[in-house]
Amino acid sequence: MEQKTGRRIIRMGTPHFDLSGSAEAEDEIERTLDDFAQIGCSVCLPHQATTDALVNRATHTIDRMDRYAAKIRERGMIPGLSTHMPESIPYADRSDLDVGTYIQIYNAAGFLMQVEVDWVHRIIWKARRPVITIKPLAAGRLLPLVGLAFSWATLRRRDMICIGCLTADEAKEVVDISLSQLERTASEIPLQTTRSKGSLIPSRADRRAEHLT
Repeated sequence: MEQKTGRRIIRMGTPHFDLSGSAEAEDEIERTLDDFAQIGCSVCLPHQATTDALVNRATHTIDRMDRYAAKIRERGMIPGLSTHMPESIPYADRSDLDVGTYIQIYNAAGFLMQVEVDWVHRIIWKARRPVITIKPLAAGRLLPLVGLAFSWATLRRRDMICIGCLTADEAKEVVDISLSQLERTASEIPLQTTRSKGSLIPSRADRRAEHLT
């Protein structure tokens, strides 16, 4: 893709760490981070399974994450946090954890969100770093027009949306819908048709008359 477009891909990685604390586990963490750096990863965000396991609600901190963030920095990558817990972002901010961004679930359906949507919205807006929001379509429960409209309308300018695409055509559709919403223009993405929607489709005569007017 880089050769085809002439533009560098910004690679982000979400490694999973063995948190047992053994010497073997710590060595494996070092090797994992080396591998991520070697493939040109720019931002390294320990996976939710790692981050959320270290969240300490008693002390309002994320245990050991300062050490992992330092290891990430040593390898020339920007450390971040991938999380599903709403506490992770304010805990990291309050403890001045050395991270550059966060990954957080955010969608209009509240899918997989541990507190109400308005609470997560407030947390994102108060975050000191940019937030990368995931699952905007609630795992297919929301149409792209609905899910993307909500996210773009309620996020800050510096926040992002991460959405899963299987094909280049799906990615193009997401970009086209997003641009139409941000620019407040009509999207020309083809709609799925059925026989029951037949009367909603303009006839050739209707299209010709619309063109003449």
